[in-house]
Amino acid sequence: MSDARGSDDASESVADAPADADVEANVEAALREFLDALGESETYRRFVEADEALQADADSMALLREYQQKQRQLQRGGFDDSVMKELKELKSELSDDETIRRQRAAQADLVELLQRTNDAVSEAIGEEFARSTGGGCC
Repeated sequence: MSDARGSDDASESVADAPADADVEANVEAALREFLDALGESETYRRFVEADEALQADADSMALLREYQQKQRQLQRGGFDDSVMKELKELKSELSDDETIRRQRAAQADLVELLQRTNDAVSEAIGEEFARSTGGGCC
């Protein structure tokens, strides 16, 4: 009796394979369509343009690198009043830099668009779509 049931299970699983493959293909097609739409969106284009402008702006990039270097210095060396003061001054310069402000605003808009996308997918599947599972092994 169990042999007959086992073969029924195997038949169902073989019959389900094409349906599963169709679903997977549909998901892949929908993903490609989404990525194409995202790439054509004004929000994404503004981000790419702002990011390229930032990468091309030597002064803004130097300011960012200096700020990041001071952050690392503060993290490695512990609290230091003079480094903290320099870091605050650099942060003020960053907020005054038009190229950096434009890139950060465009990035925030893109992140917000992607968050709305994540929320829509999460609602449709009934669980948090892009949640972190912790990663790592063991």
